[in-house]
Amino acid sequence: MPYFHWTMPLRKGLCPRERFDPETKKRDAVEGSEGGIREEYKRYTFMKIVFMIAMVIALFLIAGYEITIGARDLSISDVYGILYDHITGKTHAFGTMEWIDDYTVWNHRLPRVAMGVIAGAGLAIGGAAMQSIVKNPLADPYTTGISSGAVFGVSVALVLGFSVGSSLGQYGIVLNAFIFGLIPVGIIVLVSRFGNMSPATLILSGVAISYLFRALSTFLLVSSDTDTIAHAYIWQIGTLKDAVWGDIPLMFAVTLIGVVFLILSSRKLNVLTLGDESAKSLGLDAEGFRIICLVIISVMTAAIVSFAGIIGFVGLVVPHIARMFLGGDNKYVIPASVIIGPVLLLAADTLARILIQPNELPVGIVMSFIGGPLFLLLILRQKKDVW
Repeated sequence: MPYFHWTMPLRKGLCPRERFDPETKKRDAVEGSEGGIREEYKRYTFMKIVFMIAMVIALFLIAGYEITIGARDLSISDVYGILYDHITGKTHAFGTMEWIDDYTVWNHRLPRVAMGVIAGAGLAIGGAAMQSIVKNPLADPYTTGISSGAVFGVSVALVLGFSVGSSLGQYGIVLNAFIFGLIPVGIIVLVSRFGNMSPATLILSGVAISYLFRALSTFLLVSSDTDTIAHAYIWQIGTLKDAVWGDIPLMFAVTLIGVVFLILSSRKLNVLTLGDESAKSLGLDAEGFRIICLVIISVMTAAIVSFAGIIGFVGLVVPHIARMFLGGDNKYVIPASVIIGPVLLLAADTLARILIQPNELPVGIVMSFIGGPLFLLLILRQKKDVW
C-alpha cells in the first residue's frame, strides 16, 4: 500500500476524505467570499469615516484661522484659548488686553464664522437633497426660485419702502426676503395639486418662476438711485460681513431642523433616486415625500438667504465633492455635505478677507471664482456610477 504524507493542514473536525468533498469545498468557498466581502465593507466604511473626520479637522483649522484675521494679531491657539475661557466663564478686568481680545473674538469675529458654518451646512445639504429628489446633478437649493423671490422681496423693501415687518427696522428687509422667498415654493406646491409633481415639472416650474421674479426685481431697481441698486447688488451676491449674534438663532434653529430631517430621510432619498415607480413599489409615496422635502429645503434656504444673501455654488458643488469621495449613497453624502459645505464657504470667506486688504470682497464673488472652475473639474472627473 502506498504511503501518503498529508502536508496540507486539515480543517478542524474533518477527515482527509471530507477535506476534498465537493460540498465541503463549496461551503469553504462561500465562507471565504463572505469573509472577504465583510472585510471590504469594513475598509469601505472606515475610509468614509476617516474622510469625514479629516473634514471636521479642516473645519476647525479654517474657522480658527479666519477668526485670527483682523487688526489685532492672534494665533489659532490664542483664538481657541479665548473661546475656551469665555465658555468656561473666565472673566477679565475691563480695558485690559485680555478683555479686548475676548470682546473682539466673541462679539465681532465669531458671529461671522458661525453664520458661515450654518449657511454652508444648510446650502450644501439642501443641494444634496435637491439633486436627489429631482434626479438632476445640476440642481441646487435655488432651483425652485427661492433666490429670485427673496431678491424681489428685498427690492420691494428698498424701492417701495414696504416690508411685512415695518416695525422691525433693519429686520424688516430680512422678513421680506424670507416671506417672498417662500412664494415660489407655494406656487409650485399649488401647481402640483393640478398635475403630476414629477422632477421635470418641478425644475421647469422653478425656472419659470425665477424668470418672473427676476423681471419684477429688475423693473423696480432700474429706476432706483445708485445707493439702492448697490445695496441690492451686495445682497444678491451674498456676504457674511455684517453678521451679528442676533442673526444666528433663527438661522440655526431652522437649519438644524432641516439638517436633522434630511439626515433621517437619507434612506428614503436613496429610494427616490430609483424612480417614482420603483419608490412606490417599495412603499414610498414619491410625490408626497418630494413635496415635504421641497418645503423643508425651501424654508431652510430662505432663512439662510434672508440673512446672508444669495451665495452661489455651495449647494451645487459640495454634493459632487461628497459623491466623488464617498459614492452615491445619501446615507454618507447627506451628513458629509453638512461638514464640507462650511469648509468650502469659510475657505472662500477667508480668501475674500485677505485678497485685497485692507478692503474685502463679498464672499459670493470669491465663491463664484472657486465654484465655477471646481465644478467644471468635478464634471470631468465625476464617476457616472454615483448617479
